[in-house]
Amino acid sequence: MADVETFLDSAIVSNLEEVRIVHGVGTGKLRAAIHELLRKDKRVKEFRLGVYGEGEGGVTIVKFK
Repeated sequence: MADVETFLDSAIVSNLEEVRIVHGVGTGKLRAAIHELLRKDKRVKEFRLGVYGEGEGGVTIVKFK
């Protein structure tokens, strides 16, 4: 989770509007932990799973405020 937070910090500093977090499908535990982190992050405007062509359930798309 520390790597995800560092990645989000870097994206904010780089002034990115949107990023993709690739967590894979697996058991869903990593995805759930990442989504919980994103729910609590005040810099995140919204997030969603990827759709066809974006990585579907193995990717989370994050948009910043």
